[in-house]
Amino acid sequence: MLLYPAIDLRGGKVVQLTQGDFSREQIYGDDPVAVAQAFAAAGAPWIHTVDLDAARTGEPVNRPLIAAIAAAVEVPVQAGGGVRSVAAAAALAEVGVARVIMGTAALENPDLVAAVAARQPVALGLDVRGREVAVRGWEERAGVEWPDALRRLADAGAEAVVITQIEVEGLMGGADAAGLMEVLGATSLEVIASGGVGNLADLLALNAVSVEGRRLAGVIVGTALYEGHLDVAEAVVALRARRS
Repeated sequence: MLLYPAIDLRGGKVVQLTQGDFSREQIYGDDPVAVAQAFAAAGAPWIHTVDLDAARTGEPVNRPLIAAIAAAVEVPVQAGGGVRSVAAAAALAEVGVARVIMGTAALENPDLVAAVAARQPVALGLDVRGREVAVRGWEERAGVEWPDALRRLADAGAEAVVITQIEVEGLMGGADAAGLMEVLGATSLEVIASGGVGNLADLLALNAVSVEGRRLAGVIVGTALYEGHLDVAEAVVALRARRS
């Protein structure tokens, strides 16, 4: 399981939202590039970025910052938030993003995922409240539960799915391990977990999740890193030790 430190961007700043609520935003810095460089220097194998402004409006407000992050680190960067067209995905690839995450657009138009996947690596982004998928920056209900969404998108060409459990996002009280086990059993895609990790014990608990020999491919962690409850270097070493 790989660690994906999260850099969520809103108005050019590094932020984290509690339970997907934009009114419960905590700002953790105004230099996203420096944050990304610190994560990479500590051994992070990926950097996970989200343009929260674009997630709500579709306008790529923070794309220049994502480009700067991709240029400043040698590890791969994945980016989500407002990727709703082939052009938007291509623009991210052109600035060095290794993989785009498609959520709202994927649910509304699975064929669009296939069109993007034919050009560049794609991960599906399913943000869920319990079992129901939320879209447009977590602010609207999609009217579909994640198993149906996964079935609808099974042949779209994505290489991974990012599952964010909004109900535990930012609370640092532990991830939804039971839900993630169900996801692992329901798809052949690589599964990347997001939401709830508060410390190294939570991280290692996710690393132990297994269904018929399949394990989580990665975990996205934000608040716990910014609050000092989890150290990137320590986490990377611990996960590497469990693999050996």
